[in-house]
Amino acid sequence: MTNQVGRIIKNYNGYYYVETKEKTIFTCKIKGKLKQERFSMVTGDFVEFEDGGTEGMITAILPRKNFLQRPLMANVDVVVVTFAMVDPDFNSLLMDKLLALTAMAKISTVIALNKMDLATPSLAADLTKIYQDIGYQVINLSTVQGKGIEELRQSIAGKVAVFAGPSGVGKSTLLNCLDEKLHLNTGYVSKKIGRGRHTTKFAQLMPFGEGFIADTPGFGNINLEELAIDSLENCFREFTPLARQCKFTGCTHIHEPGCAVKAALGAGKIAPSRYESYVTMFKELAVKKERNLKK
Repeated sequence: MTNQVGRIIKNYNGYYYVETKEKTIFTCKIKGKLKQERFSMVTGDFVEFEDGGTEGMITAILPRKNFLQRPLMANVDVVVVTFAMVDPDFNSLLMDKLLALTAMAKISTVIALNKMDLATPSLAADLTKIYQDIGYQVINLSTVQGKGIEELRQSIAGKVAVFAGPSGVGKSTLLNCLDEKLHLNTGYVSKKIGRGRHTTKFAQLMPFGEGFIADTPGFGNINLEELAIDSLENCFREFTPLARQCKFTGCTHIHEPGCAVKAALGAGKIAPSRYESYVTMFKELAVKKERNLKK
């Protein structure tokens, strides 16, 4: 057997599909010693493996550039946070949770707001302004009208780009528009429950020009288990410069007097939806911290 290095492009049913720089794909399993270390390998990881023809045994995992818990990926260049403006209705809390996780992982983020053809111009403008004002690149898209597709294509060219968002927002349809050779399954949004059904079952890196794109399973909620309460403030980029101006060190920006964040909120410099998301997430993390202290 010879030793090779490759990238995991898919992890499914206990098998790891590893692609080398020569574009050869090997179906691999984990060698016993590595399995005993209980280290979780994910799509995007670079690994060393023993070449046994078209199959192989993974012997080592190489250091990661970054790691994202939701969706579960490693060595990502950009996360395309994809939400629909309507159908299903835009969910500020889910958006802000996902942005917090990409901020914690220090991964570049592009916001794709899909289904602009179904939204009113005022809704599209309001959603765009909230996130553009705090420095995110926001792309308004319509796969029906073909709008925004080229701008998004240029934004991810040559990169490892991961698409993440709730079910039913049109991630798979969007990827099919970016590359007509993909032929990904697409779903629909239930009118009864207002959510989409899952069409993507696992994350898979697919060639896209000189880079890769990945569709990932949708979700209805995000658990913040991996986020520490003390780090939450830093995951809201508009809070960071203001926090240094608060009267009290360690200000939670919820109940303390002399809080610069609350002052900015009152002056219309922070979007109410963003602040509401912060408070909700802070309370979730406080419950988690208290629960852990009781163990």
